[in-house]
This record gives sequence, C-alpha cells and structure tokens, in this order.
Amino acid sequence: MPKTPKYRIIHLSKYYPPDRGGIETHVQTLAQTQAALGAEVHVVCVNAFNQQGQLSHITKTVKEMDGDVSVTRMGRLLSLARFDICPDLPKKVCQIAQQPNTLLHLHTPNPTMLMGLTMLRKSVPLVITHHSDVIKQKKLKYLLRPFEYWVYRQSSWILTDSLPYIEGSKFLQFYAKKLSVLPLGLDTTNYSQPNKRAIAFSHHLTDKYPGPIWLAVGRLVYYKALHIAIEALNFVPGTLMIIGGGPLEQELKTLAKKIGVDKRIVWLGRVSEDELVGAYHAATSLWFPSNVRSEGFGLVQVEAMASGCPVINAHIPCSGVPWVSRHEQEGLTVPINDPVALAEAAKRLLSEPGLRNKLVKASRKRAEYFNHTTMAERSFEFYDQVLNQERNYVVMPKPVDLL
Repeated sequence: MPKTPKYRIIHLSKYYPPDRGGIETHVQTLAQTQAALGAEVHVVCVNAFNQQGQLSHITKTVKEMDGDVSVTRMGRLLSLARFDICPDLPKKVCQIAQQPNTLLHLHTPNPTMLMGLTMLRKSVPLVITHHSDVIKQKKLKYLLRPFEYWVYRQSSWILTDSLPYIEGSKFLQFYAKKLSVLPLGLDTTNYSQPNKRAIAFSHHLTDKYPGPIWLAVGRLVYYKALHIAIEALNFVPGTLMIIGGGPLEQELKTLAKKIGVDKRIVWLGRVSEDELVGAYHAATSLWFPSNVRSEGFGLVQVEAMASGCPVINAHIPCSGVPWVSRHEQEGLTVPINDPVALAEAAKRLLSEPGLRNKLVKASRKRAEYFNHTTMAERSFEFYDQVLNQERNYVVMPKPVDLL
C-alpha cells in the first residue's frame, strides 16, 4: 500500500509559472521541493492564460500536473486593478479543505485568494507567507483591510522573507507573537551549471551586442524603477538588456528614445529558462534599481548571484533587497532613485582591479544560503507546530459577519 503523506499542503498563490515573477517562482520551487520530500502538494492559483497560451482577462479553469505537484488554475471572468474575479474559487477552496490533515499556505499580497478564504466554513490550519505590504493600491488595500485583518488574526503562523521587512511593516506588528522568517529558496543548479542551450544563448548575446552587457530582469511595473536603469545607461558604455514585460513598456521605451539611449537597449521580453540563465552569464552585472517596499526580497538577485553575475541594487528602507545581496560583500548597493550612483557603481566593476571577481566568488557562496531544500525542510517545521496546535485552526465566517 502506498504510504500516506504526513502533509497535505494547499498553496494559495495569485499566479503560477509559466507566469513569471518572484512569488510565482518561489511557490513553484517550494511546492516541487516539498513534493520531492514526500508531501502531497496542491497549488490553487488564477489562470492568466487562454487556451492558446496567451495572457487573457477571461479564462477557464484548468487542472494539470507540474511534476508531482497538482495545479488548479481557476478561471476568471474579469481582472480589475489586479483583483481577479473567479466565481468558482470559494467552492474549490471548500472542496480541497475536506480531507484530513490538510494545511493551507496563503501567499500574499493576494486579494483574490484572501477573499476566497472568507468563504471557508471548515476549520483548517493556515500559514501565511507575507511577501510584501500593499504600497500603492491604497483604495483596494483599505477595502480589503477588514478581511485581511481577520484572516491574518486567525492564521497560525505568518512568515516573511526577511527580518528587515518585519521591522518596517506597521501592519505586521499587529501579529508580532506569531511572526517568523522563511527566506525564499532556489534550486541554483541550472544557474551555477548552465546547460548547452544556456551557454549557446550567452555566447549569442556577447557576440551580437557591444559590451559590457548590463541586465535588468522583472515585470515592467512602477516599483521596479527601470527608468533609473535607463537613465543610468547614459553615463556608462555598453548595452542594457531588459527581460520581462508589463504595462510600462511603452512608457519606458519613450523615455529611452527621449534621452538618446534607445539604440543601446535590447528588449528581450519574456524568455525561456535557458535564455534567462544565458543572459545572466553574459552580463557584467544585474541592475536591480527597485525603489519601494513592494519589492520585499528580489529572488532574481539569487538567480544572478548563483550565475556569477554580481548585483547592483538599491537601498530600499526596511526591505530584504539589500540584505539578499549585501553592499561590498556580494554586490554593490546605491541610494534609491539615483541613476548617477547606479552608473558609478557599474563603472567600479569595470575599473577597480579584482572587484568584480571578488563579488562573483562571494555571490556564488551567498546564493547557497538560499537553498531550496533547506527552505522546504524549514517549512515543515512550521507545519508541524501548526498541525499540533488545534487551538490555532482557522474558522472562517461568511463575509457578512465581518461588516
């Protein structure tokens, strides 16, 4: 007879790969590693893609397997201000909570799944990973705050990616007695040991574009502050490669043309995993100028460091970003919103003898700290505490009870 798994984990994620993003990558890595360690793992997320594999506001529910992880992508009728309307979500959450020994792991910010949890009538243990506060969307934040307070108050554990983020979050201070830290983890093998396709793409980039190559990776949204990277390019030689898509793409391209650096920028858009690894290996440095606490960790920093690509990041107050890649240890950290400082740091990598090689060596070692297996094993320690404390089980009322 097959062995009954000790854990039945349901990750509630906003999206899931192939939709790229730091939280999406984290959920996939954690889920797959937990499954490899013997847990029964499910992911429930919003389906962002239509039947042709294209991003779409209207989608259908799809069930699939990602290795040993069961993934249910919930269909949506509408996406408004990053809030997805998924009519079947409450029913699905109730269904998956029926089996014994089930534990829910919610990844926030995630208003869609947060609202879905308010429909749950069964007592189910809940762990929350709070990846970042809601910074810009103030109207949505205050609309959801009563529900958010309730769900967080009834949770068993609230995890965050780094200690600095806890110290800077007024919201998290309400739950100080059940806060802990679980740094994001990554399987660094593909980055530290690139395959032939990744190496070939790296050579293609270095052969085709004038060096040095500076790399930026992430969604083209406000808090990534890619306008700072574009402005910094005006003060350094070489080519800036931008991987990712998003609503600010045209605005950023207009800025590049306005300041006269558009011919030195390569917009790669969404790329394959091998191409991403190849880009890291081709680059002199990853530029990571994110400027607000919506950026709580920056997992792409770990990808870059594992690839031997030093990071130049920005000192976001009370964020884990400058803790992941530390100033003068694994990378260089500059003030936020300062393109001149970013350019000066980049020029240091070109002019100071031995600096880049020192940072490369330290970056590879630092990346090992964020090991995916260690992350998954530590998550089990939290789960053990939760499952052994029935007094912390979640009892969710209907939304009307919160008004």
